[in-house]
This record gives sequence, C-alpha cells and structure tokens, in this order.
Amino acid sequence: MKNIFKILIALLLAAPFYSCEKFLEREPAGNGIFVDPADTVYKTANDVEAALAGVYGDLKNEYWELDYFVNGDAQSDDAYAGADNPANFQIDDYAINATNSNVSRDWGYLYTTIGKANLVISNVDMVPDPNLSDQRKNEIKGEASFLRAMMYFEAVQLWGDIPLQLIPITTISAELLPVIYPQLFPTRVPKEQVYEQIIADLSFAKDNVKATDLHKGFATKGAANALLAKVYATMEPHNWGKVSEYCDAVINGGYSLVPDYDMLWNNENENSSEAIFEINYAGLNTDGNWGASMFRGMDWKKFNIPSNDLVKAFEDENDVIRMNSSIFFADVTGKWSDLNWPQTHYPFLNKYRNITWPSPQNYIILRLADILLLKAEALNELGDVSGAANLVNQVRSRVDLPNTTASSQEAMRLAIEKERRLELAFEGHRWFDLKRTGRAIAVINAATGPDGSTFGYNLTQNALLWPIPQSEMDKNDLFVQNPGY
Repeated sequence: MKNIFKILIALLLAAPFYSCEKFLEREPAGNGIFVDPADTVYKTANDVEAALAGVYGDLKNEYWELDYFVNGDAQSDDAYAGADNPANFQIDDYAINATNSNVSRDWGYLYTTIGKANLVISNVDMVPDPNLSDQRKNEIKGEASFLRAMMYFEAVQLWGDIPLQLIPITTISAELLPVIYPQLFPTRVPKEQVYEQIIADLSFAKDNVKATDLHKGFATKGAANALLAKVYATMEPHNWGKVSEYCDAVINGGYSLVPDYDMLWNNENENSSEAIFEINYAGLNTDGNWGASMFRGMDWKKFNIPSNDLVKAFEDENDVIRMNSSIFFADVTGKWSDLNWPQTHYPFLNKYRNITWPSPQNYIILRLADILLLKAEALNELGDVSGAANLVNQVRSRVDLPNTTASSQEAMRLAIEKERRLELAFEGHRWFDLKRTGRAIAVINAATGPDGSTFGYNLTQNALLWPIPQSEMDKNDLFVQNPGY
C-alpha cells in the first residue's frame, strides 16, 4: 500500500490536473484516516447524531470489552493471563514482540475510533440542518473530543510517542500534499505533544458537554474532569495542583459513593451515583456484553485469573468485603488444570458476573472512589498527609476497614497504592497506576506466587512500553521502533 501511495503522489506532482482524485485504496491501514468522501457529508441532524453514535459504538468493540482489562490487569500483578491465547501469555510474561496480535489489533481499534471522532469534529459545523442548533453542534464536538482523548490516552500509555492524527483524508491532490503527506506517513510525535492534545480535547469537552446525565455512557463535565485528573497524574512531570483541581471538580459535581461496595457489581444499580463514565449494554442480541463471559464461567478456562499475590493482599488486609465482590472461587475439577491454583479452589474475576447471553453487564470506566484516592495522592504529594488520610479512610470505611496508620508522606504513598489496588481490582487501572508512579518494576518483580515465594517475573525498563506493531512499521519507514524490540 505504501508503494501505491508514493506512486500516486509522484503522479500528482507531475500532473496537477489529476487533483482531487478519490482516494484509491480503501483497505484500512490501522490508523482510521482513510475514508470515503461520502462519509464526511452530514446533511441532517440525524446524520451527525448517527456518526457520533458510531464513535460511542466503538466502546463495545474488542478493545473495551476484553483487551482493556487484559492490558490493565493481566499485565499487572493482579491477574494471570489465563485461557490459552499466546498473545495474552506474552503480555502477562512481559515478553511481547512486535508481531503480537493483541498489540496490532489494539493499535487498529484505537486509531480507527480516533478516525471516526475526527470525522465528526471536522464536519459537524458544516451541517446545514436548521434543527441542529449551534449549542448541540458544540456538544457533539465536545463528546467526540472526549472520546478522541480517551483513545489517545490509552495509546500514549501503551506506546509512548505515537502518531497524532487529527484530520480525515478523503482526497489526494498536489495542492494538498503538504497537509496529506504527514497524515499518510506520520511520524511518532513526542508523548508530551500527545498529552497537550488530550488536555485540549478534554478542556473543550468540559466546557461544552452536558453537566450530568442519568445515562453514564455519555460524555459529561464530570467525566471530562475525571479524565483530566488522571491525565495530569500520568503525564510527566506530574501536575499535582491540576490533579487536585480536577478531582475537586468531580467531588463537588454531585457524585457520591454507594453505601454498599457490592452494589457496584450486582447488576441492580448500574449508572449509580458513584459512576462517572460507564459503558452501558442493553442486554439484547445486538447490544449484549460478550466480554463478561471471557472472565467467568465453567465452559472453558477464562482470561484474567486472579493472582496469588492479589488474593494475599486482600487476606493480609482482612479486606473480606472487597475480596468477595472481586473474586469468586469454584471447584473446576475435571475441567482444566492450572499451575497457579488447585482445581478445588480456583478463582474467577467476580465484578463482571452477569454472563448470561445477551448480557446486560455494564463496565464502569470512571467512578468516584478512583477520584477520591487520586485526590488523596495529590494531597499527599503536595504535603498534606492528614488530608490524604481522610480521603483514604472515607474509602476504607465503606468496607468496614479501620483507618490507615500511615503518617508520613512515604508511608502514605504506599497506603494509597495498596488502597487503589484493593478498591479498583480488575477495573483496568493497576498496571497504569504502577507505571505512572514509577513502581512497576519493583512491584512486579517482587510479586509472590502459589507457595509465597517470588513468582519470577523479570520486568525491565524497555517492557514498560509496547512495541509499535510490525505491520505498522512495514507500512511506514518514518516509524522508529521502541527500544528493546
């Protein structure tokens, strides 16, 4: 495909009268920027609303139904890969290579959604339908900007420096080459530039989307503020003042912890007062969550098997409530074996427990307890250890645990790390928490196994980032591979 593009561009340079030729190759290139011109023409309000729904619809693809949790949990010390997928085993063992199928498909999923968001953002203002108000146009752009920021935040955490693509390409002409060529053959821009764009998108979203929505599957000011807090806690250098500011905006935004921790997972309280952003499933054949059955069930060996190290952490803390909500043990004698667990006492991930098909199980992506603990982290880093303790204790009191005994900044760092692990287990946060705090290598390599001794992971600095997929490297000579791959 790359050679086709180069030949086409050469012809256009030699013969300008070929300008505005329709893009000739429709095969996806993994970045979602090559689109049919017809897809960019929104004539009615319904057209653009449908396009926005298509961006939201990507939250129900394989990345968000399965890989999001593999990347955040099986890649951490909270879960083993489970099942029988070699690509997942590589991720679990920090032995990924550039031909790993998960790596290539996740790149494709994220950039395809970015491409869809780009279409909406670039074209909504041109919709002539008088029924589409300027306010709604800005809301639509804000929602699409939020979703684009979500995808770029995932990508920059996985790969570091990445292509930053913000416009769709529908035609090729000699006049447009200075704009088109960097989109056809992008370079990897510094991650700092990617974070600048993420912040710009979330800031626009915050100022233009609805303040709240009973359906937590839509972008709101609360969701934008929550994601801004997480971005400022992740980018380097961390900006704890901004983290605190955006956490406060969420905390003061009308959210509240549900009184019983298990209410978050019992399928009876979805879109609760605690949820900030949630992927909603209707439980229909056309809108069911197949991902839930990837984590629990007796028909085949499941993904993301809870680790011995995590179970020990729950037991050491006497954290019975959160452990029972997070992990379910069963007898799988005669079904499969596992080196890490006996057949008679085999653990499953329990937060996503509705595995009937079509499953209506929602996924909570952002919730208040996450933000309370992030605010505690910010306060601690800003020198307010007692203020941090108050927030940690608020989260612990819900699950009948005593107040934290941490009284120094360093002790509080470890207390918050532990609290986030136990509170947010299997919600896709652990690996990225360890990376952003600089603790991944030390913690992962000290993880314990079935007999209580060190499990044997060998995480190195290079493995903190994924390789650029080999398929993308083959298409673009301008890409430089991450070190170690």
